[in-house]
Amino acid sequence: MATLYTQQDSNIRKTWLLMTVFLVLIIAFGFLFSQIYGSPEILYIAVILSIGMNVVAYWKSDTIALAMSHAKPIKREGNEYIYRMIENLSITAGLPMPRVYIIESDQINAFATGRDPKHSAIAVTQGALTKLENEELEGVLAHELSHIGNRDILISTVVVVLSGLIAIMADWFLRISFWGGRSSDDNKSGGAILLVVGLIAAILAPLAATIIQLAVSRKREFLADASGALLTRYPDGLANALEKIGKEEIPLKFAHNATAHLFISNPFKGKEGTSWFTRLFLTHPPIQERIKILRNMSV
Repeated sequence: MATLYTQQDSNIRKTWLLMTVFLVLIIAFGFLFSQIYGSPEILYIAVILSIGMNVVAYWKSDTIALAMSHAKPIKREGNEYIYRMIENLSITAGLPMPRVYIIESDQINAFATGRDPKHSAIAVTQGALTKLENEELEGVLAHELSHIGNRDILISTVVVVLSGLIAIMADWFLRISFWGGRSSDDNKSGGAILLVVGLIAAILAPLAATIIQLAVSRKREFLADASGALLTRYPDGLANALEKIGKEEIPLKFAHNATAHLFISNPFKGKEGTSWFTRLFLTHPPIQERIKILRNMSV
């Protein structure tokens, strides 16, 4: 039977497996380019670009996410209810108190961001504050604090950056191929075959990268659900909150594709889908699946 601890362990293993596959994909893609064009510098450039993009994402991802979501900082005065709840959960989790933001929306949602626990923030919609019961809101906040404690936001940012790098490399390769670029082995049949393989890889790699990126995001949600339930010792609180979220049809006004994966639930209502192909491109696992796991944990 699944428990809070086995669920955590399972999702950690699967997430690191996906991350490993992602890195192998980037290395293989860069290596293929270098072989086709006889230029090992291509792989070196890809690594340098990746590091540079990650540095920017590391320092500015939280500021960008909060600004894009139109989240506004609030003070303790006049907001003691949510401050006390986050403060108590932070103490229990052994985390510093994050900055608190409010998003003016009736949709029930929330997200956490920050490069590390000392520079973290939690943004909660007004709808979550007004529509959720005490235990339900506590479950949502514990879920977001778990993202902070598990360093999920940093991992998600890295995956997004690596996915973007693959897309850039693929676009660059296709442009060179169609506008006169030549491989280092053009006079041999092996060179032509390698070029064809490279073209296929350039077309499929961005699609594979996107699927892996979204899969990592979904696994982090399962892990945060398990960690949040462990923190509150009441899985039904988060399960009940997710049930209310699943019944909502209110759109989030300032939702963006770039930040959708940060929220506890997909801010784009009506796009959840159930087919296996549709689920490949979801930023979050189906709510009913998450609720079922949480219910089993409370048994």
